[in-house]
Amino acid sequence: MQQVERSAWSPKLRRGRVVVTVLAAFVLAMLTTTASASSTTGVPSGFTEGNVAVAGGKIHYVRGGSGPAIVLLHGWPQTWKIWRSVMPALAAEHTVIAMDLPGLGTSTIPTGGYDKVTTAHRIREAVNKLGFTQVEIIGHDLGVLVAYPYARDFPNEVTRLAVIESPLPGFGLEDLSRLSWHLRFNASPAPIPETIMDDGDVSTYLGMIFDFSFNKPSIDRATFYQAYASPARRTAGYEYYRAFVADAANNQANAGNRLAMPVLAIGGQYSFGTGVAASFEQVADDVRTVVAPNAGHFVPEENSPFTIACANLFFGVQGPAPGPELAGCAP
Repeated sequence: MQQVERSAWSPKLRRGRVVVTVLAAFVLAMLTTTASASSTTGVPSGFTEGNVAVAGGKIHYVRGGSGPAIVLLHGWPQTWKIWRSVMPALAAEHTVIAMDLPGLGTSTIPTGGYDKVTTAHRIREAVNKLGFTQVEIIGHDLGVLVAYPYARDFPNEVTRLAVIESPLPGFGLEDLSRLSWHLRFNASPAPIPETIMDDGDVSTYLGMIFDFSFNKPSIDRATFYQAYASPARRTAGYEYYRAFVADAANNQANAGNRLAMPVLAIGGQYSFGTGVAASFEQVADDVRTVVAPNAGHFVPEENSPFTIACANLFFGVQGPAPGPELAGCAP
């Protein structure tokens, strides 16, 4: 009887094994595809990415590490990916959160609110929803302009602020239009830049911006050309510039609310140099002046080792005694 039952069920068992084998192969293929797709996003090993809902849409973020939170805010024409080479080292003793500014990268494109106060409040909302009410911030370029009102308006929530390669609107930024015409071009009323800049012009125009670097091969140009391939993303970038006049007025009106937390002001050796600190000294009481060697405008990419060493010192990570170039980074 046992022999008959085994014979009767063996075809079904064989079919079952085939189905299980096929399903297993399918699941494995799906997992492999998902892992491969994830690896192409450029997210560093050990980091995860996600989106958090805020007023006006969703903010895309990449997060890793543990400990006190450092929020990284990028500039134009870039995305969170400017920080990829520094994030793993900073995450050794911190929770590192790199965000795409609203409208840029893969964050939602809001219908308005590109002034830096509104943007800062949206970033803060995202940070709070991720579980952090006290943070340290590093901003580069446009990210500096957002980091400042975040720290000014919520001084009990920002313990330290590092700003890289931008003076503030109302305190020096407007003087830079004589150095590069892109400031006025981007700020021109719609649809002037939208009409002039076609998809095919992206690499030429943004390539000019990336030539503000000293270490030119360090810039992942193709990644950022792709990030601004969409006309809608380019318009979002222009809207940040169109808000500079309002930003300047707000900064000047609130300059009496001086920053009390330590401010690390970094300028590239071949770019702003001490100019970033000169701007922030007008709105903050404790400004540390640092010049990043062998770097132009894009310091986090052009000199990643210096950026990491300086940030770790400033944010209190124990290490060897700093040399002369890092003296201003000390806590």
